Amino acid sequence: MHPRLLATALAAAFVLASALPTRANDDVLRRTADPAQQVLQTVDYANTRYSRLDQIDTGNVGRLKVAWTFSTGVLRGHEGAPLVVDGVMYVHTPFPNVVYALDLDADGRILWKYEPKQTSDVAAIMCCDLVYRGLAYADGMVFLHQNDTTLVALDARTGAVRWSVANGDPRLGESNTATVMPVKDKVIVGIAGAEFGARGHISAYNIKDGSLAWRAWSTGPDSDLLVDPEKTTELGRPIGKDSSLKSWEGDQWKIGGGATWGWFAYDPTLNLVYYGTANPATWNPSQRPGDNKWSMTIFARDADTGMARWVYQMTPHDQWDYDGVNEMILTDQEIDGHPTPLLTHFDRNGFAYTLNRATGELLRAAPFEPTVNWARGVDLDRASPSYGRPLVDPAHSTETEGEDVTYSGICPAALGAKNQQPAAYSPQTRLFYVPTTRMCMDYEPFHVDYVAGQPYVGATLTMYPAPGSDGRTGALTAWDAVAGRAAWTAPERFSVWSGALATAGGVVFYGTLEGYLKAVDARTGRELFRFRTPSGIVGNVMTYAHRGRQYVAVLSGIGGWAGIGLAAGLTDPNAGSGAGQAYGALTSYTNLGGQLTVFALPDAP
Repeated sequence: MHPRLLATALAAAFVLASALPTRANDDVLRRTADPAQQVLQTVDYANTRYSRLDQIDTGNVGRLKVAWTFSTGVLRGHEGAPLVVDGVMYVHTPFPNVVYALDLDADGRILWKYEPKQTSDVAAIMCCDLVYRGLAYADGMVFLHQNDTTLVALDARTGAVRWSVANGDPRLGESNTATVMPVKDKVIVGIAGAEFGARGHISAYNIKDGSLAWRAWSTGPDSDLLVDPEKTTELGRPIGKDSSLKSWEGDQWKIGGGATWGWFAYDPTLNLVYYGTANPATWNPSQRPGDNKWSMTIFARDADTGMARWVYQMTPHDQWDYDGVNEMILTDQEIDGHPTPLLTHFDRNGFAYTLNRATGELLRAAPFEPTVNWARGVDLDRASPSYGRPLVDPAHSTETEGEDVTYSGICPAALGAKNQQPAAYSPQTRLFYVPTTRMCMDYEPFHVDYVAGQPYVGATLTMYPAPGSDGRTGALTAWDAVAGRAAWTAPERFSVWSGALATAGGVVFYGTLEGYLKAVDARTGRELFRFRTPSGIVGNVMTYAHRGRQYVAVLSGIGGWAGIGLAAGLTDPNAGSGAGQAYGALTSYTNLGGQLTVFALPDAP
């Protein structure tokens, strides 16, 4: 290993080994302490997407060259990133979720291939392309959560199935697009399907045999939610008995959404798992009076039992499809002069939230995208009865005049000021690097009846560039969460739908919908490198080291909600929930593909 790589790895391993209790999965902790490997899509339990590798830095990143490539054989949206463990790279595809094990000693020679047998009917119940956000590794197993909700544990050496279990039922509109997270002796998984009236839940399966350890629902009775009415708190106050049931009309909670298709974080010291829940169903707010708890909510749950320690609902009675599933990033910083365990979340609704992750106290909430207009802010007055609630602008409510009315000029669009593509955090700069979208929308809600397995949306959207954006609909934003402001912004022609990666070399990597892999200076945002890959990038950049050489890798393959028009060949301007028309110009810049591109310095050891 290169001397700098080795020194960095040993120092990080020593710090983690001495500072963390052995409460998390020991194999995951050991391997995340080695920056040469990647075993989680989020890089670490804290979701920082920060690599301690520094062989590639601001002075030499411009000399990156393609080292090797690999075709996945699938032509839909390629989200997520490969894993690297003990000299083997594990690559996943969108539906049908093929898994490849590639030999890094032989430029990606295929060691084994796992090809699930999934019915094509699953494709019909996936709302926003046939994406999958990637694998996880622990204890000699690679974990795949298929689009049809089958959770599979594969032997990392052979690809043989150790066990598999169904986490949901596609006949009810339940599917999966999210990765999983191994924690201690369990694997944490979510579910998708709010657009089909699926009732969201998070589940923990035992790593040893795939048996269900616990399941916590997003809506319904306290016993289903795994909450204690007197001990589970929101902003320091007990949530009280039947908190969810009281916030829905009748039995609407049974088809109330709140899916869990985003990312998970874990604090080994507090033994808490963090995640967000999605939009309530339907998108038509008039059909579901009340706050619709606990959709649009950040949850902190005990990893062993699933019991909720605290909750925070960011967008009560969501009227705009602002899913709350984006990643929770865990850092330790000073707030008002006090060292504080923090959770930072960049929500689709355009606000950046900073909370005390031990208590759930809301510390900061500010718009990270300047065009946000659906709310004037978030009430941060602890003495106020509306503490923590958004100050909704009535002019941008979507139910003031009822159904079948077009509500115009709402910012951000339902795509969000940021969607699921994960941000990164650098402890060097103490900045978050946030892929953003600058789109607004017109929103027309209409009545829709629930039919199991059929779309349960109830709104038509038209999306377009935000005012003042000069037609540019995206950016990479460097955000100071403590100060609540942007440090710098790098505008992009299209929404940045790729996950960012920050490195100890002072570089931030990300991809663009046109297909460029870009590298910028973490402190200034100055572009240092770009390379055009064969298709648009909606995957997450990763880096690893092999035999002393640092590599950067990214999956390209246009798709996801922003690229679904191209990926699915849509011609109806209203298809793809408005995205087909909004991103129609992409056809002039990229085309379908499915490729892994790996880069390295030509003169590295």
